[in-house]
Amino acid sequence: MTQAARQNFKLVVEYDGTRFSGWQVQVSARTVQGEIERAIATMTRQSIRINGSGRTDAGVHALGQVANFRCNTALTASAFYSGLNSLLPADIVVRSCQSVPESFHARYDATGKTYHYRIFNRHLPVAIGRQYVWHVRKKLDISAMETALDRIVGTHDFKAFENSGSPKSRTTRTVYNAIIEQSEDSRYLTVKLSADGFLRYMVRNIVGTLVEVGLAKYPPGRISDILTAGDRSLAGTTAPPHGLFLVSVDYAASASSEESPDLSR
Repeated sequence: MTQAARQNFKLVVEYDGTRFSGWQVQVSARTVQGEIERAIATMTRQSIRINGSGRTDAGVHALGQVANFRCNTALTASAFYSGLNSLLPADIVVRSCQSVPESFHARYDATGKTYHYRIFNRHLPVAIGRQYVWHVRKKLDISAMETALDRIVGTHDFKAFENSGSPKSRTTRTVYNAIIEQSEDSRYLTVKLSADGFLRYMVRNIVGTLVEVGLAKYPPGRISDILTAGDRSLAGTTAPPHGLFLVSVDYAASASSEESPDLSR
């Protein structure tokens, strides 16, 4: 019998994080990684560990999380695309599946990420879609928030915006795009951040600080002082997880060059 060839597959995954304890596998907790690995095991009869581009915390959503897994199988990318989507729960969708070079790694080859954070700014809350926005009751000064946001563009030490419980040895990151988009009635705000990488809670801590600027608790220029000081206690509150979306993960063209067509539909 011919032995199945070893293959490497790249997945782009969308999920609603509301009912998950985050991306990473945990004992006795429902996670996105755990659900996908369970579906892969059903298809391959193998225990396969998938590599995510990074963790998302409990309640955080994704439109374009990237993962890869290697296994000895005769199954094609097309078979995994169809099979996984038939096996996974409704709050996870595999948007694409590709066969990629053996060397590709979803985490180590990532060159950048884009996150969006959604805010609903009105005294009265919204019932439909409330699990995808942070409801801020008081009127926000968007102009002040935009001025503050401009201060984080570029290369900085973001230690002040890192989760205090999970310090990284290197906390310098380059933010190359940071904007706030508003709906026509200015009730829905989307903070869009793109960078070469993010620290844990970095987006949520930045957004929490921006909201405090918008509520006139800090002047916009305070952002620069917070960055310089590198002190988490000087920054604002951590925004809740349910407004945060991992939108996309970037890779160098050579890192994930396709060996088969993108099967997104």
